[in-house]
Amino acid sequence: MLFPTFEFGIFFLIVFVVSWELRRTADLRKLFLLAASYTFYGWWDWRFVGLLVVSSLANYLFGRALGALQRDGLRRTIVGLAVIANLSVLGFFKYYGFFLESLDDILITLGLQRDLPFLQVILPVGVSFFTFQGISYIVDVYRRDVAAQRSVVDVCLYISFFPQLVAGPIVRAAHFLPQLEEKPTLTPAMVGLGITLILSGLIKKMVIANYLATELVDPVFFDPSVLGALDLLIGVYGYAIQIYCDFSGYSDIAIGVAALLGYKFNANFNQPYRSASLQEFWRRWHISLSSWLRDYLYIPLGGSRKGEWGTYRNLFLTMFLGGLWHGAAWTFVFWGTFHGAMLGIERYVRRRFASLAPPVDGEPQAVSRISDAASWVVGVIFTFHMVCFAWIFFRAESFGLAFDYLVGFGDWSTPVQHATPFLAMLIAGALAFHFTPPSLGRWIGQGMKWLPSPALGPAFGAAIFFIWAVAPEGVAPFIYFQF
Repeated sequence: MLFPTFEFGIFFLIVFVVSWELRRTADLRKLFLLAASYTFYGWWDWRFVGLLVVSSLANYLFGRALGALQRDGLRRTIVGLAVIANLSVLGFFKYYGFFLESLDDILITLGLQRDLPFLQVILPVGVSFFTFQGISYIVDVYRRDVAAQRSVVDVCLYISFFPQLVAGPIVRAAHFLPQLEEKPTLTPAMVGLGITLILSGLIKKMVIANYLATELVDPVFFDPSVLGALDLLIGVYGYAIQIYCDFSGYSDIAIGVAALLGYKFNANFNQPYRSASLQEFWRRWHISLSSWLRDYLYIPLGGSRKGEWGTYRNLFLTMFLGGLWHGAAWTFVFWGTFHGAMLGIERYVRRRFASLAPPVDGEPQAVSRISDAASWVVGVIFTFHMVCFAWIFFRAESFGLAFDYLVGFGDWSTPVQHATPFLAMLIAGALAFHFTPPSLGRWIGQGMKWLPSPALGPAFGAAIFFIWAVAPEGVAPFIYFQF
């Protein structure tokens, strides 16, 4: 079930009405939301609902064991087993074929061809996201950041809650579980926020991302060897906007849907393309994953506490594994590795420059402001293009196609085939809107609460109909469904 579809509209309308009718009976409301979440997930393939249930129950039992035990040694054993169990599920469904194919290629290269046990393994939608939420819950209970839950329904609902189930954002147990214990409320501000985010997400996904995907990005990346530099340049800019609008659009809808049900999710994107460094980019892009990798991987590896070279190693390993998390392909590994290496180089250069730069005394304030603004502009432009370079490998189906893409930047003689003025204006407009004040959405949301309730529903419906009318035909799956 996709968010921008008629089926989801009917589904959410039923869930919205029934859940608020059940607001006075908390346990029944949570049971209903859990059943709705399993229905939502099972819309793709009911066979994997069992996997989701088993994963949730296993994490519940691991959590209860951690809550009951006091001996550090036993607790470390339990949390280790829990993490291994979660990663085993992720590893089998997501990486079994990838590692076996890679091993087969190595054996063939060495002249040691073997009949390996290849299996056709279907990747369950959202397995990376609900696995990471399960690990987050277990580790937080182990660290005593959150109490082990007695209610199996609460744990299952936390892991399976349908707005964020299949493509995030990754919600922390310490943030969501306390909300399940409170009486749900729906304020005018939450309604305004929810509607604003849903409409924003629909525009990003249905209009901007879908137009760029179908008219530009997919044709350009299909065979870049036959295209010229201008098509390829506009194509990679288009993909940068497409993946942002696609994923942040999903996050906006998820956060908005949760708000209309009375729950608060943290923001998952914060204008990432206005970042003046890669470090800042990863504080603004897919915030829930970036913070998860920081708290559950980078810091346990030692963070920045292991000296300068230890910090570079930990950055590299974190981004390497972050790239592998995104997909079972060496192009994703390269994407993550590239970001890890560049983060280390960026940190090294910044530290060395700071130590070598002489202090400036008595510099006029105006000159200082101009210098800071110029540095910021240069930093934003450089960072954006470094991110775009990495996006080529993220999007390309193989290294061969990625290299064809890079080689094609030297060909300025081939006529343009896909980069139309409309698409160039769409990219420029989306990028310009990206730089609007972050408070704009909040202003719009706050303004909606003053609309009379009888007018709010028809206005919301009219806005959705308008978006549907101007969007291209068809609804492509969200990019992050494959992860």
